[in-house]
Amino acid sequence: MTRLIFVRHCEAEGNTKGILQGRTDCDISGNSAVQLELVSLRLRNESFASIYSSPLKRAFKTAQAINQYHHLPIQIDPRLSEIDIGSWEGHPWEEIERENSPMVKIWNESPGQFRAEGGESMKEVYDRVWAAAMEIAGANRETTVCVVSHGCAIRNLLCHALGWPVNRIGEIGWCDNTAVSVVDFDDGLRAHVVRMNDDSHLPSELSVYRRDGADLSDAEAVAP
Repeated sequence: MTRLIFVRHCEAEGNTKGILQGRTDCDISGNSAVQLELVSLRLRNESFASIYSSPLKRAFKTAQAINQYHHLPIQIDPRLSEIDIGSWEGHPWEEIERENSPMVKIWNESPGQFRAEGGESMKEVYDRVWAAAMEIAGANRETTVCVVSHGCAIRNLLCHALGWPVNRIGEIGWCDNTAVSVVDFDDGLRAHVVRMNDDSHLPSELSVYRRDGADLSDAEAVAP
């Protein structure tokens, strides 16, 4: 059995400031220091054979924090990056709701059909993240691997791992900053979802969802 433990990055500037950050390389901020300490402690006794990360700063710094107990090279895979939201990048969610309500409606109600102007479609994210997961699982058979990525990317990954088409992605809940999801792969690389979006290591005051409800500011929280 091969186990991939997916971790969403810690709180970043886009989350704190209410700005859509997709591929924008925001730094970490807000509650990030405490979130990183808690998720690192949670995962300190995992016998990771490898650690993979999105190249974006908020994910890589999360991987570095987790790695303080494992001392492994962090392998960068661009396919683990967040959705490219094109013309929405760097804009406040309130502005997007006001100026592009038809596309926001698709994002909220039919996310599997979403395509960002100048960016990616949800199906493209669904395909590339799964390709990365399969390659990572295939290269690390019979081990446990940490994979640090982003909200929308992990949502797509879980949708695929459940055997669902992308048009069912709306049934997958959004994960909190540093939430943990676990997917096991058998010898035939068939996936089994063990845990989804578990943020039990965070007290409510450090949780976007339990503190304030859904974080509509992040192209990876409520938007990816």
